[in-house]
Amino acid sequence: MIVDATCTPADIAYPTDLSLLNEAREKSEEMIDAMHAPFVGIRQKPRTYRQKARKLYLVVAKQKKPGYKKIRKAIGQQLRYLRRNLRSIDRMIEEGLLTYLSKRLYRLLLVVKELYRQQLWMYENRTHSIADRIVSLYQPHVRPMVRGKAKSPVEFGAKISISLVNGFSFVERIGWDAYNESCDLIEQIERYRKRFGFYPTSGHVDKIYRTRENRRYCKAKGIRLSGPPLGRPSEEAELLKEQKKLQRQDEIDRIAVEGKFGQGKRRFSLARVMTKLAQTSEVSIRISFIVMNLEKILTGILSFLLFVWRWLLARLRPNDRRDDNSILADLTAAA
Repeated sequence: MIVDATCTPADIAYPTDLSLLNEAREKSEEMIDAMHAPFVGIRQKPRTYRQKARKLYLVVAKQKKPGYKKIRKAIGQQLRYLRRNLRSIDRMIEEGLLTYLSKRLYRLLLVVKELYRQQLWMYENRTHSIADRIVSLYQPHVRPMVRGKAKSPVEFGAKISISLVNGFSFVERIGWDAYNESCDLIEQIERYRKRFGFYPTSGHVDKIYRTRENRRYCKAKGIRLSGPPLGRPSEEAELLKEQKKLQRQDEIDRIAVEGKFGQGKRRFSLARVMTKLAQTSEVSIRISFIVMNLEKILTGILSFLLFVWRWLLARLRPNDRRDDNSILADLTAAA
């Protein structure tokens, strides 16, 4: 049983505080326009200063490497414009104009208010982290995942844990919040027993899974956990050589799960999940792994048929002088 976790990035632009606030401000202006539409020419629309706010945003956004002070100043400006718009929206809601908002705009209004609260708190406390941080207005369930990889230290999407058995992958967990995957190992082993009726003989995992609790559990169940044992290395040269050889083989066996992630991200759209809702994204991820399992089954069937064809071809060739194409056509028709 091979276990590992990865992140499936969502289809969102790389979020920055300034770009998120600018987008939220533009959506708040759209909400004001929608609620004021029935009263055009009857009463004055609340001021939004959208042209001035857009101009101030572009002054910083178009710079290649703006400094910290310029970015902070621009964030403060966008926060104040957004606060003015939200106050105008609240006054219009008190007047009973909320019914003129569509479901999409009403949902965005809730997200924009929460985004404003988070950004204001981070701006006042001079920090860039907050619990349940929103990084996309249209996908507020997406959270930043700090992976520590050289190519992308932070990814934005769902974190998934899978187990790989004989080349077949099982999605064990999909989470939109960052979590420690080592806490799921015991549950994944119990699911293995429910699927197959027995415990695995060995578990091939990354270093993060080799906690003392997981080691005790695997020892109690008779499961060999990959990796070096705790304590000092053995002083016996022969035993130490065998342990290193076994550890090397465990690492080679664990490569299969990394290949499965690469296959899913290169060929089965896991590198960028295009669905927008949390539920549809989870379904899309699970379908990708189902298709990968079906492809493995199909590959096995085709390999078996090819083996049978070659075997029959070798048996028929001494007595049959026809060419390979005609024999293959007869075998295909019989199949």
